[in-house]
Amino acid sequence: MAQLRELDVRLLEPVGRAADYGALWLTGAAVLGLSRNRAARRAALRGLGSLALASAAAHLAARPLPGTRRASRRPVRIPSRYGGSAAAAAFATAATLESPWLGAALVPVAAAVAAARVRTGARSPRDVLVGVAAGAGIAAATCRWWPLRVDEPAESARPSVPVPALPAGEGLIAVINGGAGSAGGVEAELRTLLPAAELRICETGDDLPEVLGRAAKDVLDRGGALGVAGGDGTVNAAAVLAAEGGLPLAVFPAGTLNHFAADLGILTLKSTADAVEAGCGGGVDLGRVTGDGPSTYFLNTFSIGVYPELVRVREALEARLGKWPALAVGLVRVLADGKPRKVTVDGQPRRLWLLFAGNSRYDPPGFAPSYRRSLDDGLLDIRAVDGSSPLARTRLIAAFLTGTLARSRVYQAATVTRLRIDGVGEEGDYARDGEVSPAADTLVLDKAPHLLTVYLPPPS
Repeated sequence: MAQLRELDVRLLEPVGRAADYGALWLTGAAVLGLSRNRAARRAALRGLGSLALASAAAHLAARPLPGTRRASRRPVRIPSRYGGSAAAAAFATAATLESPWLGAALVPVAAAVAAARVRTGARSPRDVLVGVAAGAGIAAATCRWWPLRVDEPAESARPSVPVPALPAGEGLIAVINGGAGSAGGVEAELRTLLPAAELRICETGDDLPEVLGRAAKDVLDRGGALGVAGGDGTVNAAAVLAAEGGLPLAVFPAGTLNHFAADLGILTLKSTADAVEAGCGGGVDLGRVTGDGPSTYFLNTFSIGVYPELVRVREALEARLGKWPALAVGLVRVLADGKPRKVTVDGQPRRLWLLFAGNSRYDPPGFAPSYRRSLDDGLLDIRAVDGSSPLARTRLIAAFLTGTLARSRVYQAATVTRLRIDGVGEEGDYARDGEVSPAADTLVLDKAPHLLTVYLPPPS
């Protein structure tokens, strides 16, 4: 028995060493982060955030109370010996929340780490159990600030125009934005998936609207469908042409974030290619902005105020900090440097830090809209932060960090079908799907129901 126990300890010691200082979990997060699977990347971000919180909690808990006298250097309060087990449980629990299939792989590893600490004598069973409970609880608590995403395609209506089935892509003219770093790989993959499709590359320096306009005209003359490969800004330009011409649009995700494609359930080039060949599609709403000239449209979001800058700061920090920590840091930065904008909303004078309008209702409720369950609900999702209340900036940050934003007086949310904003031009520009546009003095936001027909993955 003694020999078996010694062998058991030898086998478990490397596991415990690998988990020291979070090296095992940081390596796992790096692997998941490099994955093309969105759930795996979210698991990595939530896991890192939970790991950081658990480690910080263990470190703070290990410090003695102020004024506590002690005869030795050993801490009086809960010692940091709980940290390793807490970190393992936090990372594994967080990853499981985002992806149960990842949990099936990571939970046994976390259990092995906990067992290693007991079997090698490094920690007592009580220490390990307390650490595991603390880490799992911290990971679960992150859902208060970062709600879990439902990975299901947004609902859409039946197509307003027939969606033709195009075997091998015959009749499809697809424009690829050559400014994207992966343009060469996108072209090669599409030529394999849809060999009969006509692919046109918009090289750096070319006029993208002009290239898209020629492609849309050719589709109108010949029949078939218009395709586009790029980010949300590129897809927006193609969507407007497709909607105005009554053309079905094939969206190939080739940008950095691909919010619109992700909400449609389009996560890969192959999923769109399968929809094109099967002739499966649906109709979706477009948000509409009307000012002095012709109306413009947005697939995802419209905003004025500090929101565009907040998104830029968050995206710059997200890879290092995780989504919600990056959002918190970005919020502090933009509010420290910015100032409220004076506008009139539906006849009421307002001072706003930001006004956000989403094309259809966004989840989760609160300050950071992430995804949509429907793209044909006929609604605008309005979220605003008031700048006229005393200490508005401080109250907003405190409400965000404590998860009480929905009850804060400085934050308002509503769903409407139409919104009028006066005085926008005096204050500057507005952002639409990530693109900044000059604003007329008066802007009217509403919906164009089922205006765009898109190819959608066949139901699973």
